Order: sequence, then structure tokens, then C-alpha cells
Amino acid sequence: MPAPTPRPADTVPPGLPGLDPRHSHVLTDARGASWHYLDNGPELTARGHEPVGTVLAVHGNPTWSYLWRRLVADALDAADAGAPAWRVVAVDQLEMGLSQRSGEHRPLARRVADLGAFTDALGLTGPVVTLGHDWGGVVSLGWAVDHPDLLAGVALLNTAVHQPDDAPVPAPLRLALAGPVHRLGTRTTRAFLETTLSLARPRLAADVAAAYRLPYLAAHERDGIEGFVADIPVDGAHPSAPELDRIAEGVARLTVPAVLLWGPHDPIFSDRYLDDLVRRLPHAHVHRFSEAGHLIAEDVDWAPSVLSWLSSLSAEGSGTSGTDAFTGPRGPSTSGLRTSVPEVPDPSASSITSPPASSDDSATPFVPLWAALDARADDDAAAVLDMTASTTADGADGRPFTASWRALDRQVRRIAAGLHGIGVRRGDRVSLLVEPGPTLTALVYACLRIGAVVVVADAGLGVRGLTRAQRGAWPRFVVAQRKGLAAARALGWPGVRISAEPLAPTVRRVLGVTHELVDVARAGEGRPLPPEPGPHDEAAVLFTSGSTGPAKGVVYRHAELSALRDALAAHFDVGPETGLVTGFAPFALLGPALGTRSVTPVMDVSSPATLTARAVADAVTASDARIVFLSPAAILNVVDTADALDDADRAALARVRTFLSTGAPISAELLGSAAALMPAATPHTPYGMTECLLVTDITLEGIRDAATAPDAGVCVGRPVGGGEVLVSALDDDGDATGAPSADPGVLGEVLVRAGHLKERYDRLWLTDVAAERDTPPGRWHRTGDVGHLDDQGRLWIEGRLAHVLRTADGPLAPVGPEQHVERVPAVRRAAVVGVGPAGVHQAVAVVETTSTTRRPGLAPDDLAAAARAASSVPLAAVLAVPRMPTDVRHNSKVDRTRLARWADGVLTGGRVGQP
Repeated sequence: MPAPTPRPADTVPPGLPGLDPRHSHVLTDARGASWHYLDNGPELTARGHEPVGTVLAVHGNPTWSYLWRRLVADALDAADAGAPAWRVVAVDQLEMGLSQRSGEHRPLARRVADLGAFTDALGLTGPVVTLGHDWGGVVSLGWAVDHPDLLAGVALLNTAVHQPDDAPVPAPLRLALAGPVHRLGTRTTRAFLETTLSLARPRLAADVAAAYRLPYLAAHERDGIEGFVADIPVDGAHPSAPELDRIAEGVARLTVPAVLLWGPHDPIFSDRYLDDLVRRLPHAHVHRFSEAGHLIAEDVDWAPSVLSWLSSLSAEGSGTSGTDAFTGPRGPSTSGLRTSVPEVPDPSASSITSPPASSDDSATPFVPLWAALDARADDDAAAVLDMTASTTADGADGRPFTASWRALDRQVRRIAAGLHGIGVRRGDRVSLLVEPGPTLTALVYACLRIGAVVVVADAGLGVRGLTRAQRGAWPRFVVAQRKGLAAARALGWPGVRISAEPLAPTVRRVLGVTHELVDVARAGEGRPLPPEPGPHDEAAVLFTSGSTGPAKGVVYRHAELSALRDALAAHFDVGPETGLVTGFAPFALLGPALGTRSVTPVMDVSSPATLTARAVADAVTASDARIVFLSPAAILNVVDTADALDDADRAALARVRTFLSTGAPISAELLGSAAALMPAATPHTPYGMTECLLVTDITLEGIRDAATAPDAGVCVGRPVGGGEVLVSALDDDGDATGAPSADPGVLGEVLVRAGHLKERYDRLWLTDVAAERDTPPGRWHRTGDVGHLDDQGRLWIEGRLAHVLRTADGPLAPVGPEQHVERVPAVRRAAVVGVGPAGVHQAVAVVETTSTTRRPGLAPDDLAAAARAASSVPLAAVLAVPRMPTDVRHNSKVDRTRLARWADGVLTGGRVGQP
């Protein structure tokens, strides 16, 4: 075919949605290549703004600078509003967009050099923040590595700088590279272009899609698309592989501030590549937009996040000059395990943007979580009991499996050394999909001892929730039993698979198992352990229940976990002989840390409501425990099955001295019924959350005393464990905008502070920003709960911020009205939700009756009348359901958001089905 005719760069035509033609420019570099680029710099000058720096934005394949139009415009608006003025230069790479078509092939090294020639011709000076997407991310990082004197920061949207040796190139790219398909799909037709545009979530508007197609309408205009795909380094033999390795190694040495914004629904750049980038840039702010995909710049409103980050860089750099003003914290040096794959960095570097757990950390010596286990290493007394092993194959009761302190310590050391021997290193994430019991306990402490980060997402999240959690955390190893291994194989969960139980060779191969835990432990016998992690090293990623949205990973450091242990031990007077029965899985792992024996009763851990009174009594008998932890859903079934208890069971329960209901609010009546089974115990119902597992506490006596108060909501007591609570008042729109205070009687969002407060959310930087918005000095967390403090310093919870009704009379929290409706004898549970437009919400009560409602819908007239009479607010309607929708972990947190959608549909004439 004849050689293509060179075509110079051109500016954009008018009428492209969201793009001002005044920002379109053409530049010729010293080599004679002509470039098209977007630049808001002239307009900033015209408006009297002096730029504090430049964002150099580089698109990928097959997009062009149009991708960055929002940032170009939003940066102008931000400057007009008084924010630091950032110049945005968004360039079209040569052979792409509206830049020159020369017909020449441009491998990666040449593209990096091209970009340098462009910035030289532009006369670009520092500070510069690079921004890239797709293969533009690689090119922008190549420029960043080559221009350290100008570099102030790096920002990335879905991209990659390394292709793992043990993983194939993503399937869409393999298809695009395949033989005759390559040219047909990339140049001859618009298939590659159209496929990329189809990845937008939601679908691109027709005029926006047309704008993306504009530079690529004819086949010869798509030469760059074809060449870009051909330049993907599929393996180490590819001509561009050395340049990619050079860039990857250079990125690991960058110390400037960084931000990574990610769309996990990306068939090309999966979370595998995000994990690699995080390991190279451990100090980066990371946010995964849960519903975004490859075209993240079109899927979410991302530009404000980048501008906010840029403003923070400007603030940090005020009073200084040059790029030093923007230099980030120094990360670790990396030597590399092999070419372009960095050594696992010091995880303490990932915490450098956060202060220690509390202001007086230095005054309190750090005692690691395994200190009590070390202290009892020669003790033959029982440490962990497994009641699930107390039922024999023929159904007869047998003896529970018991691990002594000596045996547990030996097993922890064996597993720890064995895991280190197969490559688990400090900072590596290890997902544990193992049911509570001695094996899980030993695994947790083994991982902690060698500095591995345990990932805990319980089965209560369901398959979809677990999949989201595993891919979000992206563990390097996963230890699981057969069911978890099968799910990991079928659903493509990441991680080297280690079986927690022996498997037949055929089963091992089918499930993709690399190691068996028994062999790992055997190999670790007698081997020395690596140095222990420190207080500011990451220790765990614990996932929330997902009751108010997708489950979030919560990162804890060793300092916070040790502080939690100390708070629990002090407040509940836990000693070596106390013993714990833990029907609430998260607390099952704290026994060894507290230096006391622990036992998990027979139950389905994914369904707390399966716990029976007899199972609790058996656990207390086997362990002679004095403390019992249960969830509200478990308590309900324990009370309902109390008739099965015999005299010996009741005698065992009478020895319990402390009883805790944790996980969700519980009524005084239900707590009292449970307390009647343990007459010598003081019933407690602590308030906390995954982000801060212990905030306040109240006893049954305290609850009954609070019942005489006029306050609405559930009284959860006073702060414990050195914690503090403040409230940010709600405004007329129901937003928490008030200055945090301890003033009594103010309805608002609850803020908490404690030494055992989480370090951060995992790869949810913007969620962290929201949780720390407008908080006092120190480490505070906005909980999303609403409530108030009374004049005795007690906290009352009145619902979730997302569930507050925005009425014409102002914000209305749901729990108070629900409590009134639940006084109706026929009502078992109630939820008050808002229907109609925000600002004029109408209150609707949805009730679950004591005698099961057969069909959901409008409540019978007599029940509706009783509910209206009992309610503290006018009710527009009363609906009845057979059962409330609840979260999967606790089986007790009512999903008011789901009920609101259902109620709105019912009352507007929609189909009446189950909520």
C-alpha cells in the first residue's frame, strides 16, 4: 500500500460538547513535528490568575485530549473561585487525536522522547504534575522519571507499568493483537475504538461519543491506534519491554506526592495493576470508584478530586519556591526482586501521611498483640476451643477440640516461619477465608508476627460482597478451606492459594492450590522468624458489614489493634482466667491477645441467628468462661430457644459475670430476656463500628435508667477506653455542617476519636477525606451515624445520616419515631422512611408484625390506626412486610434505603412485591 500522506496538526472545530475551542492550540517542536493540545494557560492569564504549576495530561489509546476537557474547564472555575490556579496542558500524542500524522511507528521509548520534545518546545517549567490514563499513564510516567527537576507530583487513572510474568495480557488486548484481527480491528474498522467507547458506565451520550470519534473517522487516521496496540509489551522479548521496565523501576523511586484514581470494572487494567502501582508508590492517595470502569474520566466526576489534591499541594508548598514546595515524603529505596518488579516496600511508608494513633503514643510503650501468647508459651492450659469439633460423625456429642497455649504458640511460630519460607513478606496481604477456631486463630497471629497484613471479609457478606472485597484488597496470598478455595477458583479471586485443610492431589489441581497449610507449618518447624513489625506497620484490613452500601476495607496498624486490646481488657476486666465465649466472629480472635481462653460456639458464622441457647451453654461449660459476646440477631434466637436448656445448662450460664451484645442496637426487653438466662452477669451493649470497634458502653441498668429520659433514640452510654465523642449539627437540609461540639440536645452526625480508631479506609482516599471533613485537631472520624449527647454526657443514636428524612420542617431522624411505633403490641420491628422529593419527605412507617404478615403492602386499617396513634410524627402511610430486609453480617440492621425505595414504589402505584 502507498505510504500515507503526512498531515499536520489541527485545532478542534466548534461545537464539541464540554470543550471550549479557545483552549485548542497547535505547536511545532524543534524537530518539525506539529502537536495539538488543550491549554487553559492563556485564559488564566486573561483572567488575572498566576498559575502555581502545570498539569501535563496525557491520553491513552484510542482517546485524545478531549478526555481531559473537564479538568481544563474546572481548573479555570476553581481559580475564579479563589483556589490555586493550575494551568492544564492536555496534549494529543503524535499520530493520535488532532496531532500530526506522519505514518511513522512510535514505540514506547520514542513516545516518551516525543513528549519531552513537546514540553521543551512549550517552554514548560516546574512545578509540573503529570496526569495519565491507559498507555498515556505509562508515557506520562516516563516523562516524570526523566524530568525530576520539574516534577511536583503524579496522578493516574487506570493504567499499568508492569505486566506480571505469571499472568497473560488482558483478553481484549490479546484479541486486538491476534494476527489479521489486529489491523482489521484497529485500523481497517473502528472496532477497537467503538469497543473502548462502549466501556463507559453509563453509556456515552451520542454527541460525546461522536467527539471521541472525530480524529479517527478514516482508516488512515487510525494508524496510531494500530501502532499503539502493536507496541504493547506482551512479554520480555518485545522491543518496548526494556523501556517499560526502565519506567517501572523509575516509578518505584519517585518520592513526589501521588494520587491513583481507579475504576475496578475495567477488562483491561484490573486491580492487579493497581496493586502493582500501590507497591511502587506506597505513599500515594488511592481511591477506587466502585462503579467505574476503564473510561473512569467519563464514568465519575473525578476532576474536583484532582483539583482538591492539587490545592493541598499548593498549600503545603506555600512560602517556598521551586519544585521543593511540592516534594512529597521520601519513600523507601527499592532494589527489586527481579527486573521491573519492586521489592515489597516498608509498609510504614504507607502511613506517612497519617500521624500516630493518638497524641500520647510516645508516652505509652507499644506492646504487640502477641505479647500475651509469648508470655504463656509454656502453659499447657486451654487457649482456644473449637465447639464445631464437638459433634461426631454419628451426631453424638463429643469433646471439643482444644489447643493449649503451648500448642498454639508452637503452631503460630511454625506457620509464621513456613509462610515466610514460601515468600510471604512484611506488608503482603493474606486473605483468611477460614471459619473461626484454632486454625484461624493460629493463622492470624502467624501473619501478624511476620508483618503480613491479614484481610478479613467474613462469609456474611455473601458471594458478591466477598468478591468485591477480595478484588478490592487484592491479597497476594489466600488461605481458605475447600468452599473458599472453590469460590476463589470460580470467581477469579486474586492470590496464591493455600489450602487450610489436606486435599487429594486431583482436588488441589482443580482448585489451583499451590500449598497446603499442613506442609507450610511442617516446613516452618524450628526455623527462625523474621524481625517483628512495629506499631505503625499495617496489620489488618477488616471489612465493614455492607449494611449501608458496599462493604469497605478498614486498615488497622499494629498500634490501633493493641490499643483496642488494652481498652477491652481494662473496661471489661479481662484476665487470664476470664474466658470468652464469642458468638460474634470479630471478637473470637482477641482471646490470645487478651491472654485468656476463647471458644466459638456451634453456629453458622455467616448467619448469627443460627446460634442457640444450648450452644452458648455448651460453650460456657467447655471453657468455664465468664464473658459472653453475642450479636443482637444471635441473642434473639438464644432467647427463643431457651426452653431447650436443662438444669446443668442454666447452672453453667449462671456463672457468667459479663454479657455483651455487640454489632447493632438492641431493646431493653430483649437484653433483659437474655440477662435472665445469665442472672449473675452484668449485661452490656457497647456501641462501635468496624472503624472503631469500641466507642461507648452502657449496661442494662443504664438502659432502663435512660428509658425515663425524654430523649429520642437509643442510648449507647458514655465513651470508654479513652475515647471521645462530638456531634456536628444537621442543617435544614439534613447535612452535617455544624461545628463539632459536646453541647447537649443537638441532633447531628456523631464524630469519634480513640487510640484504637482505624488508620484509614483501604484504597478509598475520598471516603477518608469525607470522614475527616471539618474535624477538630487530631484523628477524628465522622461515623455517618446521627444522634445527640444529653446533659449527662451520654450518646443517643437516632439512625444513619443517609436515612435522615428531609422534611419541610427540617431534618427528622428515624429511630425516635420507630421506637414509638414499636410500642404497638402487634409490631415486632418498625422502620420510618421518607418518600417523595427531598425537602418535602413524607414519613412512612414500614412494620414487621409479631404474627407474620402474609403479603407485603398497606397495613390493615386497625394496625395502621394504632401505629399512627403511637407515632411521634404524622405518618403518611403505614405498610406491613413479612420480614424486614437486613444486613447479611448481623442479620439485624434494617436496610432503610431499600425500604424507602420499595415504599415509594408501592405508594405511587408500582408493583407490590417483597422489599
